[in-house]
Amino acid sequence: MMSEKGFKIMIVEDERILRVSLTDELDEAGYDVEAFENAKDALEKLKKKKFDLVLTDIKMPEMDGIELLQKSKQIRPDTAVIMMTAYGSIDSAVDAMKKGAYDYLNKPFQMDELFMLISHIEDYKKVREENQQLRAQLETTKGDVFVGKSKAVQETMKLVHKVAQTDSTVLITGETGTGKELLTQTIHENSHRKDKPFIPVNCAVLSREIFESELFGHEKGAFTGAKGTRQGRFELADGGTLYLDDVDDIPLDLQVKLLRVLQERNFERVGGSHAIEVDVRVISSTKADLKKLIEEGKFREDLYYRLNVFPIHIKPLRERKEDIPVLIDYFINQKSPLESINISDNVLNILIEYDWPGNVRELKNIVERLLLLSENGDIRMSSLPAEIYQPESEKEVHRLGEDSLEDMVRNYEIGLIQQALDKSNGNKAKAAELLHLPATTLRTKISKYGIES
Repeated sequence: MMSEKGFKIMIVEDERILRVSLTDELDEAGYDVEAFENAKDALEKLKKKKFDLVLTDIKMPEMDGIELLQKSKQIRPDTAVIMMTAYGSIDSAVDAMKKGAYDYLNKPFQMDELFMLISHIEDYKKVREENQQLRAQLETTKGDVFVGKSKAVQETMKLVHKVAQTDSTVLITGETGTGKELLTQTIHENSHRKDKPFIPVNCAVLSREIFESELFGHEKGAFTGAKGTRQGRFELADGGTLYLDDVDDIPLDLQVKLLRVLQERNFERVGGSHAIEVDVRVISSTKADLKKLIEEGKFREDLYYRLNVFPIHIKPLRERKEDIPVLIDYFINQKSPLESINISDNVLNILIEYDWPGNVRELKNIVERLLLLSENGDIRMSSLPAEIYQPESEKEVHRLGEDSLEDMVRNYEIGLIQQALDKSNGNKAKAAELLHLPATTLRTKISKYGIES
């Protein structure tokens, strides 16, 4: 096995034969290795030089491995620590994990076991570095916050930056939660319209009765309750960008009026008699198959071609799983930028294998939940919701010794509330109905647990 050049490992072991043996093996594998007989000397070196991994014995004279672990985390919080123990004590190993150790090895161990752990740390380091580069790009490119390293995301962003320089009408397609509005904002923020209004319209939540008034405005007395003149979304977006989310939900008879606005760039308010000129860039999105809706007579073909001048499709998260570790790291740093969070390989692998029907939105909510349930910065398997990971009954028995009844009930309740909020797209009233709870009770629980909706 050959390592990436420059991966630095510190060995702390008072037993000379093992220390020399480990140094030789790791050096031959291509790692940059330095070995120390005691923890005190190792700490002094750690203050002066950054290491990617500290491999230390637990039981040592003067200062043991647990104390070294704690002090090394204060000096170098991003450095991974693997503990070695010859005593097979699960208690000391668990204690080390709680205090921030990456993992532990029982002596005697095979070098393949150590190499496997190091490989995982190298992969995690690579993901962190890639994500730091992404965040640096975000700071220098206003609005470019669509995170991912997959080929699909890279190709999407090429299209975004190309179309942002034009006034072309854009149609963004993709499943719920893939980030269609985020991509629209990115186009707007990278366009010459960035200092003008960005006006979003969720077509799915507007009723037939108010839809026309919302889009085009109305004159005083146009209908019962119209006590004054009101500007519509098109007028508010003049000079900027109008975003029509769930455009497939626009009533069929109103699609004709929208088509006319796109063709002529003017409209009349409800109850009005004169044309109002607007300069608006229209970006729309849909999770539906518009061509199928056209065949069913539910969407106008001529409107489809007007909206679909420049199409962009966002792939679901299950088809770009290489983005999952990057997104997890990004969301962790968003929520806890100053904390050192440890997410185990087992948890990460389960999150990668999950299909994410709610896509990036669901992943963001799950990461937030895992952070709420983490203890001492450690994200454990027991915190994973049942829809993502349902352990076998034997594994469930082990959780009984790990978590208290109160913790397990709390975790389960948070998971159900978050699931209800996901299914209702953050609508607390609908979530309360799904949970058969009074809306006031749900709001109290959301506040109590610090859940973002």
